[in-house]
Amino acid sequence: MSHDALLNVNQVVKRFGGFTALNGVSLSLNKGEILGLVGPNGSGKTTCINVISGLYSPDGGDVSFHGRSLGRTPMFRRAQHGINRTFQIPKPFKALTVRENVEVAGAYVGQRKRIVDDPVDFVGLSAFADGSASSLTSGQQKMLDLARALSTGPELLLVDELAAGLNPQELDSVARKLMFLASQGVAMIVVEHMMGFVNQLTQHVIVMNAGREIFEGTLSAAAKDPQVTAVYLGQSEVGAGDGRH
Repeated sequence: MSHDALLNVNQVVKRFGGFTALNGVSLSLNKGEILGLVGPNGSGKTTCINVISGLYSPDGGDVSFHGRSLGRTPMFRRAQHGINRTFQIPKPFKALTVRENVEVAGAYVGQRKRIVDDPVDFVGLSAFADGSASSLTSGQQKMLDLARALSTGPELLLVDELAAGLNPQELDSVARKLMFLASQGVAMIVVEHMMGFVNQLTQHVIVMNAGREIFEGTLSAAAKDPQVTAVYLGQSEVGAGDGRH
C-alpha cells in the first residue's frame, strides 16, 4: 500500500453467502495511471471494482481515496468525491435523450471540474445527442455510459469491459480517448478480456483468479509467467492483437 497513491485497496474481502468473491485483494493506483485488471470469468475483477465504486460494501479490508478511508460511503457520495465507472451492460434512461442522460448524471453529482467540456461530443455521439437513448446500438450505449461517467468529473474511472463488441476501428478510438484522459490525470482501472486493447492502454496489469491476485507486473512479464500463461491467458493470446483469453 502506498500512502501517496490516489487509491489504495488494502486486503479487501467480499463474500456472498458461503462464496468468497474477493479474498484479500490489495492494489494501489496513482493519478493518471491505467491499471489493467485481467483474469478468467469469475475471478473477482468486476466484484473488485464494484467494491471500489461503492456498489458493494466490503466484508473485510479497506478502500481509501486521497488517503481517506471510504468505509461504507454510498456510491453516489463516491461519485461526488471523484470516483465513477462504466458497466458491462449499460442501463441508460431510455425515455430521455442522449444529452439528457449525460446532463442528469452531471447534475446529480454537482459541480466538479471536467476533463472534457462536452462528454457527448468526446465519445462521438453528437449526431445522436437529441435522439432517444433507446435508439442507440449496444456499442453506442457503452459510449453513452462513458459520457455519463465523464460528466461527473471523475479523478478515478473504473472501466468494466468497455471494449466488448466493438470493431477494431472503434477499439482504437476508445483506447485513444482513455489514454487522453490518463494524460490529463484521470486514473483508471480497466477490467478487460481483450489483451490487445489492454496492451494499447497499459503495461501494468494485475491478473486475478478465485478472488486473489496471482500476478502483478507488466503485460510482457505476464506473457512469460508459467502460471498465468498456462491457466489464465494462454501463451499465444497475450501477444495476439485483439485475442481473447
